[in-house]
Amino acid sequence: MIKEIQLRVSLKEEEFSNILIIKSASYLNINKAEITGIKVLRKSIDARKPTIIFNYKLAVYINEDLPKNLEYTFNYKNVSKAKPIHIIGFGPAGMYAALRCIELGFKPIVLERGKNVKDRRRDLKAINQDHFVNEDSNYCFGEGGAGTYSDGKLYTRSLKRGDVRRIFENLVLHGATDQILVDAHPHIGTNKLPKVVQNIRETILNYGGDIYFETRVVNFTVKNNKIQAIQLLNGNEMAVNRVILATGHSARDVYYLLHKKQIVLKTKSFAMGVRVEHPQHIIDSIQYHCSGNRHELLPAASYSLVQQVNKRGVYSFCMCPGGFIVPAATANGEVVVNGMSPSKRNNLYANSGIVVEINAEQDLHKYEQFGVLKGLEYQKNLEKLAFTSGGRSQVAPAQRLTDFVEGRLSISLNNTSYQPGLKPAPLHSLLPKLIGSRLRKGFEAFGQKMKGYYTEEANIVGVESRTSSPVSIPRKDNFEHPEIEGLFPCGEGGGYAGGIISAAMDGERCAEAASTGL
Repeated sequence: MIKEIQLRVSLKEEEFSNILIIKSASYLNINKAEITGIKVLRKSIDARKPTIIFNYKLAVYINEDLPKNLEYTFNYKNVSKAKPIHIIGFGPAGMYAALRCIELGFKPIVLERGKNVKDRRRDLKAINQDHFVNEDSNYCFGEGGAGTYSDGKLYTRSLKRGDVRRIFENLVLHGATDQILVDAHPHIGTNKLPKVVQNIRETILNYGGDIYFETRVVNFTVKNNKIQAIQLLNGNEMAVNRVILATGHSARDVYYLLHKKQIVLKTKSFAMGVRVEHPQHIIDSIQYHCSGNRHELLPAASYSLVQQVNKRGVYSFCMCPGGFIVPAATANGEVVVNGMSPSKRNNLYANSGIVVEINAEQDLHKYEQFGVLKGLEYQKNLEKLAFTSGGRSQVAPAQRLTDFVEGRLSISLNNTSYQPGLKPAPLHSLLPKLIGSRLRKGFEAFGQKMKGYYTEEANIVGVESRTSSPVSIPRKDNFEHPEIEGLFPCGEGGGYAGGIISAAMDGERCAEAASTGL
Protein backbone atom coordinates (compact mmCIF):
# COMPACT_ATOMS: atom_id res chain seq x y z
CA MET A 1 0.00 0.00 0.00
CA ILE A 2 1.17 3.53 -0.78
CA LYS A 3 -0.16 6.57 1.02
CA GLU A 4 0.55 10.15 -0.03
CA ILE A 5 0.65 12.54 2.92
CA GLN A 6 1.87 16.03 3.79
CA LEU A 7 3.86 16.73 6.94
CA ARG A 8 5.20 19.82 8.68
CA VAL A 9 8.54 19.33 10.40
CA SER A 10 10.14 21.94 12.65
CA LEU A 11 13.81 22.86 12.32
CA LYS A 12 14.51 21.15 15.65
CA GLU A 13 12.72 17.97 14.52
CA GLU A 14 14.62 18.02 11.22
CA GLU A 15 17.82 17.27 13.16
CA PHE A 16 16.62 13.69 13.78
CA SER A 17 17.46 11.31 10.92
CA ASN A 18 14.33 9.15 11.34
CA ILE A 19 11.86 11.97 11.91
CA LEU A 20 9.90 11.31 8.72
CA ILE A 21 9.24 7.71 9.68
CA ILE A 22 8.20 8.72 13.21
CA LYS A 23 5.83 11.45 12.06
CA SER A 24 4.45 9.38 9.16
CA ALA A 25 3.62 6.49 11.47
CA SER A 26 1.90 8.88 13.86
CA TYR A 27 -0.01 10.61 11.06
CA LEU A 28 -1.20 7.28 9.58
CA ASN A 29 -1.74 5.70 13.00
CA ILE A 30 0.37 2.65 12.14
CA ASN A 31 3.42 0.95 13.61
CA LYS A 32 6.79 2.24 12.40
CA ALA A 33 7.76 -1.30 11.44
CA GLU A 34 5.03 -1.36 8.79
CA ILE A 35 6.73 1.46 6.87
CA THR A 36 9.10 -0.14 4.39
CA GLY A 37 10.17 3.09 2.76
CA ILE A 38 9.44 6.77 2.24
CA LYS A 39 9.81 8.69 -0.99
CA VAL A 40 10.04 12.46 -0.70
CA LEU A 41 7.91 13.96 -3.47
CA ARG A 42 8.35 17.62 -2.59
CA LYS A 43 10.22 19.61 0.03
CA SER A 44 10.07 23.32 0.79
CA ILE A 45 10.96 25.66 3.62
CA ASP A 46 8.52 28.06 5.25
CA ALA A 47 10.58 30.78 6.95
CA ARG A 48 7.92 33.47 7.12
CA LYS A 49 7.84 33.22 10.91
CA PRO A 50 10.65 32.76 13.46
CA THR A 51 9.69 29.10 13.85
CA ILE A 52 11.02 27.65 10.61
CA ILE A 53 9.06 24.75 9.13
CA PHE A 54 9.99 22.14 6.50
CA ASN A 55 6.98 21.18 4.41
CA TYR A 56 7.07 17.63 3.02
CA LYS A 57 4.92 15.82 0.52
CA LEU A 58 5.64 12.10 0.95
CA ALA A 59 4.76 8.76 -0.56
CA VAL A 60 4.77 6.33 2.36
CA TYR A 61 5.25 2.68 1.39
CA ILE A 62 3.51 0.31 3.78
CA ASN A 63 4.69 -3.31 3.55
CA GLU A 64 5.75 -2.59 -0.03
CA ASP A 65 9.13 -2.03 -1.68
CA LEU A 66 10.15 1.34 -3.06
CA PRO A 67 10.59 1.53 -6.85
CA LYS A 68 14.23 1.96 -7.84
CA ASN A 69 13.85 3.44 -11.32
CA LEU A 70 12.76 6.81 -12.64
CA GLU A 71 9.17 7.13 -13.79
CA TYR A 72 10.14 7.85 -17.39
CA THR A 73 12.06 5.82 -19.91
CA PHE A 74 13.73 7.58 -22.80
CA ASN A 75 13.51 5.49 -25.94
CA TYR A 76 16.61 6.61 -27.79
CA LYS A 77 17.11 5.01 -31.20
CA ASN A 78 20.07 4.63 -33.54
CA VAL A 79 19.47 7.50 -35.95
CA SER A 80 22.82 7.51 -37.73
CA LYS A 81 21.10 6.85 -41.09
CA ALA A 82 17.79 8.58 -40.38
CA LYS A 83 16.42 11.74 -41.95
CA PRO A 84 18.19 14.84 -40.59
CA ILE A 85 16.85 17.82 -38.67
CA HIS A 86 19.32 20.69 -38.33
CA ILE A 87 19.52 22.50 -35.00
CA ILE A 88 21.35 25.81 -34.70
CA GLY A 89 22.49 26.33 -31.12
CA PHE A 90 23.33 23.88 -28.34
CA GLY A 91 21.86 25.50 -25.26
CA PRO A 92 19.00 23.91 -23.29
CA ALA A 93 16.53 24.32 -26.19
CA GLY A 94 18.95 22.87 -28.74
CA MET A 95 20.05 20.00 -26.49
CA TYR A 96 16.52 18.88 -25.69
CA ALA A 97 15.45 19.32 -29.30
CA ALA A 98 18.28 16.98 -30.30
CA LEU A 99 17.39 14.40 -27.64
CA ARG A 100 13.75 14.47 -28.68
CA CYS A 101 14.68 14.08 -32.35
CA ILE A 102 16.52 10.87 -31.45
CA GLU A 103 13.50 9.53 -29.57
CA LEU A 104 11.33 10.30 -32.60
CA GLY A 105 13.73 8.54 -34.97
CA PHE A 106 15.36 11.55 -36.65
CA LYS A 107 19.05 12.47 -36.87
CA PRO A 108 19.89 15.78 -35.17
CA ILE A 109 22.69 17.75 -36.78
CA VAL A 110 23.68 20.42 -34.26
CA LEU A 111 25.67 23.52 -35.22
CA GLU A 112 27.12 25.42 -32.26
CA ARG A 113 29.15 28.60 -32.73
CA GLY A 114 31.03 28.12 -29.45
CA LYS A 115 33.38 25.51 -28.05
CA ASN A 116 32.81 22.37 -26.03
CA VAL A 117 32.64 22.63 -22.24
CA LYS A 118 36.30 21.86 -21.60
CA ASP A 119 37.74 24.24 -24.19
CA ARG A 120 35.24 26.93 -23.30
CA ARG A 121 36.80 27.30 -19.83
CA ARG A 122 39.91 28.94 -21.30
CA ASP A 123 37.80 31.68 -22.84
CA LEU A 124 35.98 32.29 -19.56
CA LYS A 125 39.35 32.65 -17.87
CA ALA A 126 40.37 35.17 -20.54
CA ILE A 127 37.28 37.29 -19.81
CA ASN A 128 37.89 37.29 -16.06
CA GLN A 129 41.65 37.75 -16.04
CA ASP A 130 42.59 39.38 -19.35
CA HIS A 131 39.30 41.21 -20.00
CA PHE A 132 39.16 39.77 -23.52
CA VAL A 133 35.85 38.51 -24.90
CA ASN A 134 35.83 35.75 -27.50
CA GLU A 135 32.65 36.62 -29.40
CA ASP A 136 31.87 32.96 -30.10
CA SER A 137 32.94 31.41 -26.79
CA ASN A 138 31.97 33.10 -23.53
CA TYR A 139 29.44 32.83 -20.71
CA CYS A 140 26.57 32.92 -23.24
CA PHE A 141 27.91 30.95 -26.22
CA GLY A 142 29.32 27.42 -26.23
CA GLU A 143 28.22 23.93 -25.29
CA GLY A 144 25.15 24.11 -23.09
CA GLY A 145 24.64 27.81 -23.76
CA ALA A 146 24.31 30.33 -20.94
CA GLY A 147 22.86 27.59 -18.72
CA THR A 148 26.12 25.62 -18.48
CA TYR A 149 27.93 28.17 -16.35
CA SER A 150 25.01 29.33 -14.26
CA ASP A 151 23.23 28.55 -11.06
CA GLY A 152 21.28 25.90 -12.93
CA LYS A 153 18.00 27.12 -11.47
CA LEU A 154 15.26 24.81 -12.67
CA TYR A 155 12.17 26.61 -11.44
CA THR A 156 9.59 27.46 -14.08
CA ARG A 157 6.05 28.78 -14.21
CA SER A 158 5.59 27.38 -17.73
CA LEU A 159 3.73 24.30 -16.57
CA LYS A 160 1.41 24.25 -19.58
CA ARG A 161 4.25 24.01 -22.10
CA GLY A 162 5.17 20.42 -21.46
CA ASP A 163 5.98 17.76 -18.89
CA VAL A 164 8.32 19.36 -16.35
CA ARG A 165 8.93 16.06 -14.54
CA ARG A 166 10.13 14.49 -17.79
CA ILE A 167 12.68 17.29 -18.28
CA PHE A 168 13.93 16.90 -14.71
CA GLU A 169 14.27 13.14 -14.97
CA ASN A 170 16.26 13.48 -18.18
CA LEU A 171 18.68 15.73 -16.31
CA VAL A 172 18.95 13.11 -13.56
CA LEU A 173 19.55 10.44 -16.21
CA HIS A 174 22.49 12.52 -17.42
CA GLY A 175 24.07 13.05 -14.03
CA ALA A 176 22.12 15.67 -12.08
CA THR A 177 21.32 14.82 -8.47
CA ASP A 178 17.84 13.37 -7.93
CA GLN A 179 17.33 16.09 -5.31
CA ILE A 180 16.08 18.28 -8.16
CA LEU A 181 13.00 16.02 -8.32
CA VAL A 182 12.15 16.98 -4.73
CA ASP A 183 13.11 20.58 -4.01
CA ALA A 184 10.49 23.27 -4.52
CA HIS A 185 13.16 25.51 -6.09
CA PRO A 186 15.71 23.05 -7.50
CA HIS A 187 19.09 23.90 -8.91
CA ILE A 188 22.12 21.94 -10.11
CA GLY A 189 25.03 24.34 -9.65
CA THR A 190 27.67 25.78 -11.95
CA ASN A 191 30.26 23.22 -10.79
CA LYS A 192 28.09 20.23 -11.78
CA LEU A 193 26.31 21.47 -14.89
CA PRO A 194 29.28 21.03 -17.26
CA LYS A 195 29.38 17.26 -16.63
CA VAL A 196 25.62 16.97 -17.19
CA VAL A 197 25.95 18.87 -20.47
CA GLN A 198 28.85 16.67 -21.55
CA ASN A 199 26.81 13.55 -20.83
CA ILE A 200 23.96 14.88 -22.97
CA ARG A 201 26.41 15.45 -25.79
CA GLU A 202 27.69 11.87 -25.49
CA THR A 203 24.13 10.50 -25.63
CA ILE A 204 23.42 12.43 -28.82
CA LEU A 205 26.65 11.24 -30.45
CA ASN A 206 26.26 7.64 -29.27
CA TYR A 207 22.84 7.36 -30.91
CA GLY A 208 23.99 8.73 -34.25
CA GLY A 209 23.50 12.48 -33.99
CA ASP A 210 26.14 14.97 -35.15
CA ILE A 211 27.42 17.97 -33.21
CA TYR A 212 29.73 20.55 -34.77
CA PHE A 213 31.40 23.03 -32.41
CA GLU A 214 33.02 26.32 -33.49
CA THR A 215 30.57 26.35 -36.40
CA ARG A 216 28.76 29.64 -36.81
CA VAL A 217 25.85 29.97 -39.22
CA VAL A 218 26.09 33.26 -41.11
CA ASN A 219 23.40 33.02 -43.78
CA PHE A 220 20.32 31.16 -44.98
CA THR A 221 19.25 30.32 -48.49
CA VAL A 222 15.50 30.76 -48.90
CA LYS A 223 13.70 29.98 -52.16
CA ASN A 224 9.97 30.09 -52.69
CA ASN A 225 9.55 30.92 -49.00
CA LYS A 226 11.26 27.68 -47.97
CA ILE A 227 14.62 27.34 -46.24
CA GLN A 228 16.91 25.24 -48.41
CA ALA A 229 20.47 25.72 -47.17
CA ILE A 230 22.59 27.34 -44.48
CA GLN A 231 26.00 28.94 -44.96
CA LEU A 232 28.75 28.68 -42.37
CA LEU A 233 31.48 31.13 -41.42
CA ASN A 234 34.10 28.68 -42.75
CA GLY A 235 32.58 28.95 -46.23
CA ASN A 236 30.82 25.60 -46.26
CA GLU A 237 27.16 25.19 -47.11
CA MET A 238 24.68 22.60 -45.85
CA ALA A 239 21.47 21.62 -47.61
CA VAL A 240 18.60 21.56 -45.12
CA ASN A 241 14.95 20.64 -44.95
CA ARG A 242 13.94 21.47 -41.37
CA VAL A 243 15.89 23.92 -39.16
CA ILE A 244 15.30 24.51 -35.45
CA LEU A 245 16.68 27.96 -34.60
CA ALA A 246 17.76 27.78 -30.95
CA THR A 247 20.46 30.43 -30.82
CA GLY A 248 19.62 32.08 -27.47
CA HIS A 249 18.71 35.64 -26.57
CA SER A 250 22.24 37.05 -27.03
CA ALA A 251 22.85 35.97 -30.65
CA ARG A 252 22.30 39.45 -32.04
CA ASP A 253 23.88 38.60 -35.37
CA VAL A 254 20.98 36.21 -36.03
CA TYR A 255 18.42 38.99 -35.54
CA TYR A 256 20.41 41.28 -37.83
CA LEU A 257 20.63 38.53 -40.45
CA LEU A 258 16.90 37.81 -40.38
CA HIS A 259 16.10 41.52 -40.50
CA LYS A 260 18.46 42.07 -43.45
CA LYS A 261 16.75 39.24 -45.33
CA GLN A 262 13.39 40.87 -44.56
CA ILE A 263 12.23 37.86 -42.55
CA VAL A 264 9.61 39.19 -40.17
CA LEU A 265 10.58 39.86 -36.55
CA LYS A 266 8.67 41.51 -33.71
CA THR A 267 9.61 43.77 -30.83
CA LYS A 268 8.84 42.53 -27.35
CA SER A 269 9.03 43.87 -23.85
CA PHE A 270 12.10 43.02 -21.80
CA ALA A 271 13.84 44.20 -18.62
CA MET A 272 17.15 45.79 -17.71
CA GLY A 273 18.82 47.08 -14.58
CA VAL A 274 21.68 46.21 -12.26
CA ARG A 275 22.89 43.35 -10.11
CA VAL A 276 22.88 43.88 -6.36
CA GLU A 277 25.28 41.99 -4.11
CA HIS A 278 24.95 41.54 -0.34
CA PRO A 279 27.03 39.52 2.09
CA GLN A 280 25.11 36.25 2.34
CA HIS A 281 24.86 36.49 6.13
CA ILE A 282 22.70 39.62 5.80
CA ILE A 283 20.15 37.83 3.60
CA ASP A 284 20.27 34.81 5.95
CA SER A 285 19.61 36.98 8.99
CA ILE A 286 16.64 38.64 7.29
CA GLN A 287 15.03 35.50 5.91
CA TYR A 288 15.76 33.14 8.81
CA HIS A 289 15.26 35.64 11.66
CA CYS A 290 18.71 34.89 13.07
CA SER A 291 21.44 37.15 14.43
CA GLY A 292 24.41 34.84 13.87
CA ASN A 293 25.18 32.08 11.40
CA ARG A 294 22.22 30.22 9.92
CA HIS A 295 21.46 26.68 11.09
CA GLU A 296 23.51 24.02 9.28
CA LEU A 297 20.34 22.38 7.93
CA LEU A 298 19.24 25.56 6.22
CA PRO A 299 20.47 26.44 2.71
CA ALA A 300 21.79 29.88 1.84
CA ALA A 301 18.71 32.09 1.91
CA SER A 302 17.23 33.57 -1.24
CA TYR A 303 14.57 36.19 -1.89
CA SER A 304 12.05 37.27 -4.49
CA LEU A 305 10.96 40.89 -4.65
CA VAL A 306 8.64 42.91 -6.87
CA GLN A 307 7.32 46.46 -6.77
CA GLN A 308 5.28 48.56 -9.16
CA VAL A 309 6.95 51.95 -9.77
CA ASN A 310 5.41 54.47 -12.18
CA LYS A 311 3.42 51.78 -14.00
CA ARG A 312 6.42 49.50 -14.54
CA GLY A 313 7.47 46.43 -12.63
CA VAL A 314 10.74 46.51 -10.69
CA TYR A 315 11.71 43.02 -9.63
CA SER A 316 14.46 40.61 -8.65
CA PHE A 317 15.72 38.31 -11.39
CA CYS A 318 17.98 35.24 -11.28
CA MET A 319 18.67 35.49 -7.55
CA CYS A 320 21.87 33.59 -6.68
CA PRO A 321 22.33 32.75 -2.98
CA GLY A 322 25.88 31.86 -2.00
CA GLY A 323 26.98 32.79 -5.50
CA PHE A 324 29.11 35.19 -7.51
CA ILE A 325 28.75 37.78 -10.24
CA VAL A 326 30.29 37.03 -13.65
CA PRO A 327 31.04 39.02 -16.83
CA ALA A 328 28.48 37.97 -19.44
CA ALA A 329 29.46 40.19 -22.38
CA THR A 330 29.39 38.63 -25.85
CA ALA A 331 31.55 41.25 -27.54
CA ASN A 332 34.46 43.50 -26.66
CA GLY A 333 33.42 47.05 -25.91
CA GLU A 334 30.51 46.14 -23.63
CA VAL A 335 30.03 45.20 -19.98
CA VAL A 336 27.23 42.85 -18.99
CA VAL A 337 26.88 41.16 -15.60
CA ASN A 338 25.06 38.01 -14.58
CA GLY A 339 25.03 35.75 -11.54
CA MET A 340 25.56 32.08 -10.75
CA SER A 341 26.02 29.73 -7.82
CA PRO A 342 27.85 26.46 -7.14
CA SER A 343 25.79 23.44 -6.11
CA LYS A 344 26.41 24.01 -2.38
CA ARG A 345 25.70 27.73 -2.65
CA ASN A 346 28.51 28.27 -0.18
CA ASN A 347 30.06 31.51 -1.41
CA LEU A 348 30.14 34.50 0.94
CA TYR A 349 27.84 36.64 -1.19
CA ALA A 350 24.26 36.71 -2.41
CA ASN A 351 23.48 38.50 -5.66
CA SER A 352 20.41 39.16 -7.75
CA GLY A 353 19.47 41.11 -10.81
CA ILE A 354 17.14 43.98 -9.96
CA VAL A 355 15.55 45.04 -13.21
CA VAL A 356 12.92 47.35 -14.62
CA GLU A 357 10.27 46.31 -17.10
CA ILE A 358 10.65 48.09 -20.44
CA ASN A 359 7.69 48.34 -22.78
CA ALA A 360 9.18 48.39 -26.27
CA GLU A 361 6.17 50.18 -27.76
CA GLN A 362 5.88 52.93 -25.13
CA ASP A 363 9.36 53.51 -23.69
CA LEU A 364 11.74 53.64 -26.64
CA HIS A 365 10.54 56.52 -28.81
CA LYS A 366 14.09 57.83 -29.29
CA TYR A 367 15.02 54.54 -30.94
CA GLU A 368 12.21 54.35 -33.50
CA GLN A 369 14.75 54.71 -36.33
CA PHE A 370 15.87 51.15 -35.61
CA GLY A 371 12.41 49.75 -36.13
CA VAL A 372 11.90 46.24 -34.85
CA LEU A 373 15.47 46.19 -33.48
CA LYS A 374 15.05 49.28 -31.29
CA GLY A 375 15.12 47.31 -28.04
CA LEU A 376 18.31 45.58 -29.09
CA GLU A 377 19.98 48.94 -29.84
CA TYR A 378 18.82 50.32 -26.48
CA GLN A 379 20.35 47.27 -24.81
CA LYS A 380 23.64 47.73 -26.67
CA ASN A 381 23.94 51.42 -25.77
CA LEU A 382 23.56 50.72 -22.08
CA GLU A 383 26.20 47.98 -22.24
CA LYS A 384 28.61 50.38 -24.01
CA LEU A 385 27.94 52.97 -21.32
CA ALA A 386 28.85 50.40 -18.66
CA PHE A 387 32.06 49.62 -20.56
CA THR A 388 33.22 53.23 -20.72
CA SER A 389 32.19 54.13 -17.16
CA GLY A 390 33.97 51.03 -15.85
CA GLY A 391 37.25 52.10 -17.46
CA ARG A 392 37.00 50.43 -20.90
CA SER A 393 37.62 46.88 -19.72
CA GLN A 394 35.54 44.19 -18.04
CA VAL A 395 35.80 46.13 -14.78
CA ALA A 396 32.19 46.98 -13.98
CA PRO A 397 30.81 50.33 -12.77
CA ALA A 398 29.44 50.03 -9.25
CA GLN A 399 28.07 51.97 -6.31
CA ARG A 400 27.08 51.26 -2.75
CA LEU A 401 23.35 50.63 -2.63
CA THR A 402 22.65 53.52 -0.24
CA ASP A 403 24.76 55.92 -2.31
CA PHE A 404 22.87 54.96 -5.47
CA VAL A 405 19.49 55.63 -3.88
CA GLU A 406 20.63 58.86 -2.23
CA GLY A 407 22.37 60.13 -5.37
CA ARG A 408 26.01 60.39 -4.38
CA LEU A 409 29.24 58.87 -5.69
CA SER A 410 30.71 56.07 -3.59
CA ILE A 411 34.16 56.95 -2.27
CA SER A 412 34.84 53.24 -1.74
CA LEU A 413 33.10 49.97 -2.53
CA ASN A 414 32.46 46.79 -0.59
CA ASN A 415 34.35 43.60 -1.36
CA THR A 416 32.85 41.68 -4.27
CA SER A 417 32.73 38.27 -5.90
CA TYR A 418 33.07 39.86 -9.37
CA GLN A 419 36.51 38.74 -10.49
CA PRO A 420 37.38 41.44 -13.08
CA GLY A 421 36.83 44.07 -10.39
CA LEU A 422 34.63 47.11 -9.74
CA LYS A 423 35.09 50.84 -10.23
CA PRO A 424 33.09 53.51 -8.40
CA ALA A 425 30.75 55.22 -10.85
CA PRO A 426 27.67 57.48 -10.50
CA LEU A 427 25.16 54.92 -11.73
CA HIS A 428 22.38 57.05 -10.26
CA SER A 429 23.05 59.64 -12.98
CA LEU A 430 24.46 57.40 -15.72
CA LEU A 431 21.48 55.07 -16.02
CA PRO A 432 18.59 56.34 -18.14
CA LYS A 433 15.82 57.90 -16.05
CA LEU A 434 13.46 55.19 -17.30
CA ILE A 435 15.55 52.65 -15.37
CA GLY A 436 17.49 54.58 -12.72
CA SER A 437 14.65 56.49 -11.09
CA ARG A 438 12.51 53.37 -10.85
CA LEU A 439 15.38 51.34 -9.41
CA ARG A 440 15.95 53.92 -6.69
CA LYS A 441 12.31 53.83 -5.61
CA GLY A 442 12.27 50.05 -5.96
CA PHE A 443 15.24 49.63 -3.64
CA GLU A 444 13.60 51.87 -1.05
CA ALA A 445 10.46 49.70 -1.20
CA PHE A 446 12.51 46.51 -0.94
CA GLY A 447 14.17 47.92 2.18
CA GLN A 448 10.73 48.23 3.75
CA LYS A 449 9.76 44.70 2.79
CA MET A 450 13.05 43.16 4.00
CA LYS A 451 14.41 45.02 7.02
CA GLY A 452 18.19 45.17 6.59
CA TYR A 453 18.18 44.76 2.80
CA TYR A 454 18.77 48.49 2.27
CA THR A 455 22.34 48.81 3.52
CA GLU A 456 25.65 50.42 2.66
CA GLU A 457 27.15 46.92 2.87
CA ALA A 458 25.57 46.09 -0.51
CA ASN A 459 26.95 47.03 -3.92
CA ILE A 460 25.00 47.54 -7.09
CA VAL A 461 26.88 46.55 -10.25
CA GLY A 462 26.05 47.53 -13.84
CA VAL A 463 24.56 46.43 -16.06
CA GLU A 464 22.11 43.52 -15.95
CA SER A 465 20.84 43.67 -19.51
CA ARG A 466 20.34 40.14 -20.83
CA THR A 467 17.28 39.01 -18.89
CA SER A 468 15.51 38.15 -22.13
CA SER A 469 15.52 39.03 -25.79
CA PRO A 470 14.09 42.41 -26.86
CA VAL A 471 13.15 40.73 -30.15
CA SER A 472 10.90 37.77 -30.90
CA ILE A 473 10.82 35.59 -33.99
CA PRO A 474 7.16 34.84 -34.73
CA ARG A 475 5.83 31.36 -35.40
CA LYS A 476 2.50 29.76 -36.23
CA ASP A 477 0.58 27.26 -34.12
CA ASN A 478 2.68 24.49 -35.70
CA PHE A 479 5.85 26.27 -34.42
CA GLU A 480 6.94 27.15 -37.96
CA HIS A 481 7.82 30.70 -38.98
CA PRO A 482 4.77 32.29 -40.69
CA GLU A 483 6.78 33.19 -43.81
CA ILE A 484 9.57 30.61 -44.03
CA GLU A 485 8.64 26.97 -44.44
CA GLY A 486 10.97 24.64 -42.56
CA LEU A 487 12.21 27.27 -40.06
CA PHE A 488 11.24 26.67 -36.42
CA PRO A 489 12.17 29.53 -34.00
CA CYS A 490 12.82 28.04 -30.58
CA GLY A 491 13.65 28.83 -26.95
CA GLU A 492 14.81 32.12 -25.48
CA GLY A 493 16.18 33.41 -28.78
CA GLY A 494 12.76 33.14 -30.37
CA GLY A 495 11.09 34.70 -27.35
CA TYR A 496 9.42 31.47 -26.20
CA ALA A 497 11.27 30.63 -22.99
CA GLY A 498 12.70 32.22 -19.88
CA GLY A 499 15.12 29.74 -18.35
CA ILE A 500 16.57 26.25 -18.60
CA ILE A 501 13.36 24.27 -18.12
CA SER A 502 11.04 26.34 -20.30
CA ALA A 503 13.72 26.36 -23.03
CA ALA A 504 14.12 22.58 -22.78
CA MET A 505 10.35 22.05 -23.03
CA ASP A 506 10.18 24.36 -26.03
CA GLY A 507 13.05 22.44 -27.64
CA GLU A 508 11.13 19.19 -27.32
CA ARG A 509 7.98 20.71 -28.80
CA CYS A 510 9.89 22.20 -31.71
CA ALA A 511 11.49 18.82 -32.44
CA GLU A 512 8.06 17.22 -32.49
CA ALA A 513 6.77 19.93 -34.82
CA ALA A 514 9.79 19.82 -37.12
CA SER A 515 9.55 16.05 -37.49
CA THR A 516 5.88 16.10 -38.45
CA GLY A 517 5.45 15.07 -42.06
CA LEU A 518 9.20 14.70 -42.64
